[in-house]
Amino acid sequence: MASPTRCLKFRLCRKLGHVHRALPILRRFEVAGQHWGLLWSGPQSHQSARLFRDWTDKLTVFADGHDIAADIQADLARRNIPVVDGRIVEVAHHEGHITTVNLDSRRNVAVDVLFAHPRNKPSASLHESLGLDTVDTPTGIVLKVDERRQTSIPGIYAAGDLATPFLPSVTQASSQGAMAGIFAQQSMVV
Repeated sequence: MASPTRCLKFRLCRKLGHVHRALPILRRFEVAGQHWGLLWSGPQSHQSARLFRDWTDKLTVFADGHDIAADIQADLARRNIPVVDGRIVEVAHHEGHITTVNLDSRRNVAVDVLFAHPRNKPSASLHESLGLDTVDTPTGIVLKVDERRQTSIPGIYAAGDLATPFLPSVTQASSQGAMAGIFAQQSMVV
């Protein structure tokens, strides 16, 4: 038997495919009936926990150092969703499957799949170089755009993950890109 692999860094686990960015609607059938874990990252995680609970009877929320409001904790308890305190120090897996989420309290919690909502963070600084306004949202930093996809600087339009405050997706980025292109073209004609 091969020894379990240990992911000490969340980013490495994601690259290896062991932690899933929260898209359970696409994965729910392959992990149905298994023990799901949700890494709490902010208020949007509450909605995910409520949604996930409809798809699995076994769900554990990992606070990972976040203070979860008492009313939210009460709601999760009412739904039989345990909240585990402590910071995650590693995600252990064996032969490509998660086995446990290990905490700084030396507690290890067995889960079959771990979903996360990492905050949106720009991978480049072009928006800063251009001086575009941003907005800090529960899901991370996004560009401030109007209904026509125009940024804070006239003539510059934006679409995609960095311009989508909630639930970024390829479909949304494509649609927004088409809209931004149409509005940019219209701004040159008018």
